[in-house]
Amino acid sequence: MSGFSLSSEPFTLERDCQAVMVPQGEVVSLPAGQIGYITQALGGSFTVYVEGNLFRIAGNDADALGKEPPPPIELASDATDADVEVLVWQQLRTVFDPEIPINVVELGLVYDVSIEQSEPEQRKVYVKMTLTAPGCGMGDILVDDVRTKLELIPTVGEADVDLVFDPPWNHSMMSDAAKLETGML
Repeated sequence: MSGFSLSSEPFTLERDCQAVMVPQGEVVSLPAGQIGYITQALGGSFTVYVEGNLFRIAGNDADALGKEPPPPIELASDATDADVEVLVWQQLRTVFDPEIPINVVELGLVYDVSIEQSEPEQRKVYVKMTLTAPGCGMGDILVDDVRTKLELIPTVGEADVDLVFDPPWNHSMMSDAAKLETGML
């Protein structure tokens, strides 16, 4: 991602805000009054361009950008594991690499998902995923994003995300839609 484009939306931070540098993964604080551009707003988080650098801002800080935070996830009180699994996959589709406007499921980065009851009315979700490149500086951030978003699902008390590199990721693991989006079809 090159940063500012004609489709980027300008913003002025309304309050101090925590952000993650892309692709380094370093957490920084952007001050109130900072001016920049929103270059990507997908999955409830934002990629912003500020003074020549890209940063990821989490959805719970959307108000700092003058945006609405994502709505809470709802689950019926009689939900089954299958119902929870549907929500798990929906949440995984809200996790985006800040540099690539395609979610981790369509990129083929999620290898396995399983759910188990951990205690009454609580579930534990296990996810096995990889990265497009082993040295990706955003790896820990993406893993944390997956974990955080899955733990927002009612009855999910814990999400265990295992980052693996076997089998190694390659572009053939992408969905056809992702290949088309990236021009790799």
